[in-house]
Amino acid sequence: MNGLPARRLLLVHAHPDDESINNGVTMAKYAAEGAHVALVTCTLGEEGEVIPPALAHLAPDRDDTLGPYRVGELAAAMKELGVTDHRFLGGPGRFRDSGMMGAEQNHRPGAFWAADVDEAAAHLVEVIRELRPQVLVTYDPDGGYGHPDHIQAHRVATRAVELAAEPSYRRDLGEPHEVRKVYWNRVPRSVVDEGFARLRAAGTAVPFPGVATERDVPGVVPDERITAEIGDEDGRDAFARAKAAAMRAHATQVAVDGPFFALSNDLAQPLFVREYYELVAGEPGAPAGERERDLFAGVSA
Repeated sequence: MNGLPARRLLLVHAHPDDESINNGVTMAKYAAEGAHVALVTCTLGEEGEVIPPALAHLAPDRDDTLGPYRVGELAAAMKELGVTDHRFLGGPGRFRDSGMMGAEQNHRPGAFWAADVDEAAAHLVEVIRELRPQVLVTYDPDGGYGHPDHIQAHRVATRAVELAAEPSYRRDLGEPHEVRKVYWNRVPRSVVDEGFARLRAAGTAVPFPGVATERDVPGVVPDERITAEIGDEDGRDAFARAKAAAMRAHATQVAVDGPFFALSNDLAQPLFVREYYELVAGEPGAPAGERERDLFAGVSA
């Protein structure tokens, strides 16, 4: 196993910052526990909007240097989470951020949304066969909120899991490997409702000009769909603090203030310090009706 730890987790995300917002607590927890935590990011996030005025020149309609800058932000975020294995699908810049759904950037040469799914998946197959993760985390078929790169990341991750396990598929990419459990990022409806109730109750203490709505949170589902939840269990909130620090590292995209954060729209959202998942492939490691507290539950090395 090339000296890798017994537990191996792979996360597949569309842009730098998605991992910290969705999975910062989870990544920090497993890294601290000695698991091998690997992140594959599919684009550099070149089409993102820029929050700090001093960095506005990085934007795609000006210098178009936001992508390389976000590589540095991602590295800083991973340092906060204790994650040392972070990669870009096919190498940095292989696939470009596609912009929002319906934008002309969707079909530019090199756009991730326009990529052939099997060709893109081959890059991820190589990573899966190298690292041999038992657990993979990515988005649902809608990408959480309909962004083309998130949808494509779901498609590529799903196809790569299939191909990586296929003995007849490209042995030049490594020996076949079956990922034992696949999870989608989720947020239970009750947690979203409680978070926004807390946000609204803060009133003028909220440090942003406006307040987002529950519809701005990706991956919200009824509580009964949640099969796993991960958070600080010892009351020290170390992983929650690591998540907030990682989000702050993505300063072009995210502003964090206390228990709230905002994206470029300057609308406050609650910062969730527990993270939730839906198991969509593999055997659950908790009795029916109960949530796993460990994504590796039921998995042997």
